[in-house]
Amino acid sequence: MASEVKVPTLGESVTEATIGEWLKKPGEAVALDEPIASLETDKVAIEVPSPIAGVMGEYSVEVGDTVEVGAVIATISEGEGSAPAPAAKAEESAAAPASSPAASDEGSDASKTLSPAVRRAVLEHGIDPSTVKGTGKDGRLTKEDVIAAAKAKKDGSSSAAVSAPAAAVPAAVAGGRNEERVRMTRLRKTIAKRLKGAQEEAALLTTFNDVDMTAVIEARTKYKDLFAKKHDIKLGFMGFFAKAAHLALKDVPSVNGQIDGDEIVYHDYVDISVAVSAPGGLVVPVVRDVDKKGFAQIEKDIADFGKRARDGSLTMADMTGGTFTISNGGVFGSLMSTPIINPPQSAVLGLHRIEDRAVVVNGEIVIRPMMYIALSYDHRLIDGREAVTALKIIKEAIEDPTRMLIDL
Repeated sequence: MASEVKVPTLGESVTEATIGEWLKKPGEAVALDEPIASLETDKVAIEVPSPIAGVMGEYSVEVGDTVEVGAVIATISEGEGSAPAPAAKAEESAAAPASSPAASDEGSDASKTLSPAVRRAVLEHGIDPSTVKGTGKDGRLTKEDVIAAAKAKKDGSSSAAVSAPAAAVPAAVAGGRNEERVRMTRLRKTIAKRLKGAQEEAALLTTFNDVDMTAVIEARTKYKDLFAKKHDIKLGFMGFFAKAAHLALKDVPSVNGQIDGDEIVYHDYVDISVAVSAPGGLVVPVVRDVDKKGFAQIEKDIADFGKRARDGSLTMADMTGGTFTISNGGVFGSLMSTPIINPPQSAVLGLHRIEDRAVVVNGEIVIRPMMYIALSYDHRLIDGREAVTALKIIKEAIEDPTRMLIDL
């Protein structure tokens, strides 16, 4: 007897999703609650669990198809199926025509369940995915796994992760000019639509300042071991900036507000969206009640979001709400940028890399660790004076962290 696999409830106001990838193939054994497919919504990827233990049946839809909540996407029959056969997959990959990269990509069973980023890495480095041990969720292959395998192959070192030199997707012919077309994920489409919408609707403007990070760096150096021992979490920079932003948003309420039709909504709480890089694109989970939390809880929340963004376990609830956003481009080496607001929010704080620069302090030229910070805002709601004031409050709090303790 076969059981139908239906699209689960996706969250408030979310009625449809896109089939991102199939995690099980027809004929394979499936355990109860084992993920069999990944759905992409406008905000997060959601895995569909098996309702019973049995054998994976035929798909009712294909990767890239749009499905509604409650729609049947596959069937699972009772019984025992076959386990995946890595060796067979490797043979199929090796048998693909070397003259046709596209045919090889489609013909390899191993490549069908890879994310676009991993598939691109496989193409670029000529690595057989069936010979690389995945370190992602449920043993899935990540881009980092492919890069590590390629490095090991290049260096000629033996690696437990790489058991054969064959390539699932042939490397590009020397001197060739190849192209790859990859369907945009639903998340990437939504990101593109929202960012373009923000530019078209909001009156965007950005104000800049620079911050001397000396005091924060000294505080971290002095207390990092005690902090980690007591709270079991590292003391990072984001906790300082979140608390500094709280001071600014409290003193300049419009920066923490939003426009709703003909009305302005002011929030008496501070929920900060923290931009996190995920395999499918940038996501912004929300650290709630920053105004009521201490450094340790803020750092724990951010670390948890980062981990769950990487393994794809963020939920719709994690992404909902937010009154202000902090985006840290400095972790990627950015010196300066003009971040775009996250609608319906009205402002976003952009952080950048820290570098030693010559500055004048008390009439003397000294070397200090400096960071450029940027505040992009919706000029329809926030006046220039308010934006500059808010950014100045953040600067002063970071340069003198005692302000955060005495609420100044």
